[in-house]
Amino acid sequence: MKMKLFYSTALALAVAMASTGCKHKPVAVTPIPQNQAMVNDQNPYPQTIQQEPPINNLPPVNGGPAPIATTDWNPADFVMDRDTLAADTIHFAFDSAVVRDSEQANLQAVASAMQADPNLRLLIEGNCDERGTEEYNRSLGERRALAAREALAKLGIDPMRVHEISYGKDKPADPGHDEEAWTKNRRDDFVLLHPKTGV
Repeated sequence: MKMKLFYSTALALAVAMASTGCKHKPVAVTPIPQNQAMVNDQNPYPQTIQQEPPINNLPPVNGGPAPIATTDWNPADFVMDRDTLAADTIHFAFDSAVVRDSEQANLQAVASAMQADPNLRLLIEGNCDERGTEEYNRSLGERRALAAREALAKLGIDPMRVHEISYGKDKPADPGHDEEAWTKNRRDDFVLLHPKTGV
């Protein structure tokens, strides 16, 4: 009798649970918008295309990576004059790409040389001291060269006549390993570029 009562109770409980069950509310799904221009059947994942900076064909320094450079003309197509503006190098504070007021006279001398002959081009070489990684100094040297280009533009020099290159820490002016050397190495050098004759 007890067994019969147990089976009856269990059966009733099972029927009750089956009829009521656990009710779940449906969960709304929010579609994720996709940029249709970047998605296709062959590659359903959006991709970002990064524009690489133009690299000129100047040789790498000391076997290092190729220098960072800009503009669509190549300094190698010109005759390089490193002497005329050698005394007009500008220097930077540690870890800075800000052109200091004390460097304005040198920038004015560079601008005057460029204004004297509209056929000239200018190469700005950004340099750093030895501290920091190769990649960081390459970027800092580029920012320093770009800062000088911007300063020269404010003095009336067409930026399209100016080409920047970063050597990072690969071309120290002073090979020493102290503050005196580092101060000399945080610099922009200016190279006048003359058109090649008979080309």
